[in-house]
Amino acid sequence: MFSFSKMSQELEKTFRKYAVYGIPKATGNEMTGKNFSKLCKECNIQENGCTSTDVDIVFAKTKGKAAHVITYEEFQMALNLLSAKRFHGIPANEAIAAIHKLVEGKEPANIRTTKAVTAGAVDRLTNTSKYTGSHKERFDESGKGKGLAGREELTDGCGYVGAYKGEGTYDKKSKK
Repeated sequence: MFSFSKMSQELEKTFRKYAVYGIPKATGNEMTGKNFSKLCKECNIQENGCTSTDVDIVFAKTKGKAAHVITYEEFQMALNLLSAKRFHGIPANEAIAAIHKLVEGKEPANIRTTKAVTAGAVDRLTNTSKYTGSHKERFDESGKGKGLAGREELTDGCGYVGAYKGEGTYDKKSKK
């Protein structure tokens, strides 16, 4: 069984992970209402009579008057308030321990993220062996792109237009 200090360390780690989730400039010391709601959903706090409205009300109660975020201490107070709602009929100290157990060691999940499509038309369009014409010249036999050498005709610097048949004859004509 964990000691109380180890349990509080795990709780604080979870708080910090959710506090920085989705916010690039976050320090991990303060959590927004959106991230608090995400934590409550993913840790199954919003069950057995505890609703998202309850979560929002508790967040509003625990944050400061003009603040939009909660600190770790306010987070602990919020969990204590939610424990009575989530585990109604259980003594307060057991409910607090139970809600801490739900939260400890959890990390934010990346649900509903966009995944790359690799079926159907995408496979056909990215198969370089089926390319024709000038596009075929952009890739080598293995299907790897040639870079600039495959996209542009490299100049030889001779000063003549490409495919000019009288190349190198100017000096001969002008001296006559």
